[in-house]
Amino acid sequence: MEEGNHTGVLQFLLVGLSDHPEQQLLCFGLFLYVYLVTVLGNLLIILAVSSDPHLHTPMYFFLSSLSLTDICFISTSVPEMLVNIQTQNKDISYIECFTQAYFLNTFAGMENFLLTVMAYDRFVAICHPLNYTLIMNPRLCVLLVLLSWLLMFWVSLVHILLLNRLTFSTGTEIPHFFCELAQLLRVTTSDTLINNVFMYMVAAVLCVLPMTGILYSYCHIVSSLLRMPSLPSKYKAFSTCGSHLCVVSLFYGTGFGAYLSSDVTHSSQRSMIASVMYTVVTPMLTPSSTA
Repeated sequence: MEEGNHTGVLQFLLVGLSDHPEQQLLCFGLFLYVYLVTVLGNLLIILAVSSDPHLHTPMYFFLSSLSLTDICFISTSVPEMLVNIQTQNKDISYIECFTQAYFLNTFAGMENFLLTVMAYDRFVAICHPLNYTLIMNPRLCVLLVLLSWLLMFWVSLVHILLLNRLTFSTGTEIPHFFCELAQLLRVTTSDTLINNVFMYMVAAVLCVLPMTGILYSYCHIVSSLLRMPSLPSKYKAFSTCGSHLCVVSLFYGTGFGAYLSSDVTHSSQRSMIASVMYTVVTPMLTPSSTA
């Protein structure tokens, strides 16, 4: 294949989940169902929170923001895959591919930040209940969400600008069903040292620090629960954290599974299965976990 940059009509080829017609039909029906359930479930959460004045609290504000992010997250990859299966066309232009990678990275980062902010909200509610309304005021809640969006928009933009420096062979195949940043770095013909350094720096700062914050919050929450005198009080306080812990486990468990499988094994099939869990299954299970 001749090499070229990402200008003109050059395209990538998304390999997809399967080449077998029977399996493609099964994948189409399954992913269409999962997508509709995910969008409907998260929309119901947003509508319930917005329509009920009793739910106009910081916890439910962050929950509705998480539901909106889940809708955007799954909508970035699944509809494109469904169209490709329906049309039997695996082509995706460089602009479309980079745009998809940009938004996938942005929404994944937003999930990360929102889960961290929700952990802080539970920490304040349980460990500092008398000052909860003062600390978690509406202005701070909106500011935290806006700052998270702005930060992820800029970080993802830097990723794409660095990616734009690289060259790819015409008709490069991506062994995936969507344009993932790590997969794009694997198929380029250029040196990716700067890209990898920035990617690992961002992962260290924007993933490790939030995880540390979540663990710190729950260490103090558990400590406060142990000091509570009555068992019903402990149960009532911890029940408000149970759904958040489920979502955190789903998000980080499937996320680490996706990236560890991508780094440790060269099996594209295993990497795609892990990515399905991370980008498709987690957004679908979030509404049931928070119910």
